[in-house]
Amino acid sequence: MKHWIFLSVAIVAEVIATSALKASEGFTKPLPTIVMAVGYGIAFYLLALTLRTIPVGIAYAIWSGAGIVLITAAAWFLYGQKLDAPAIIGMGLIVAGVVVLNVFSKAVAH
Repeated sequence: MKHWIFLSVAIVAEVIATSALKASEGFTKPLPTIVMAVGYGIAFYLLALTLRTIPVGIAYAIWSGAGIVLITAAAWFLYGQKLDAPAIIGMGLIVAGVVVLNVFSKAVAH
């Protein structure tokens, strides 16, 4: 169970880091740049711990799928990014794929 917590925190750290990357404006703002560097450090460290028990393909599929949806939500909330129907449908399909991996695949370590 601990590996799922590591993966979840890694995803959240990556979302925070990517949001800070946007806010850093090309590394010209020190605080967002520091948040970005620390966030990515935490994210990749926890992802490495996750890979001890979850296969890399599965972990990365969950990481990237959840990350895409959360980053898009953060961009909508923080930066006013517009979401049209195809974007929302596409993210729904990504979430569905992650659910299928977790619920139906025997390749996922539970």
